[in-house]
Amino acid sequence: QVQLVESGGGLVQAGGSLRLSCVASRRTISSSAMGWFRQALGEEREFVAAISRSGAYTTYTDSAKGRFTISRDNAKNTVYLQMNNLRPEDTAVYYCAADRNPTGGYQTLTEYDYWGQGTQVTVSP
Repeated sequence: QVQLVESGGGLVQAGGSLRLSCVASRRTISSSAMGWFRQALGEEREFVAAISRSGAYTTYTDSAKGRFTISRDNAKNTVYLQMNNLRPEDTAVYYCAADRNPTGGYQTLTEYDYWGQGTQVTVSP
């Protein structure tokens, strides 16, 4: 069982930056693909970014391309999401997730086995 804990959320003005962290415990995540998802109030949870086990491959939703960067440090059992040029529409609870047996479906919510509790990101106009 992997436990994931997100941090780094908060309130920021439009155009600002935040760096989210996701620390895993109880088990290494080096063999897992990792993803970030978000869920705005009243909306479904949606894919934001994902990274392969080695970190060599990353993928993003269109709205995140050029603004967000996902990375990982397997030695620290941690995944990051650097978010720049934030917009009010980025406001959501951001969740970290781990896929124990990645098959390439990085953007598919049901591919992921473990989820964190989420961290709130609020972007004011």
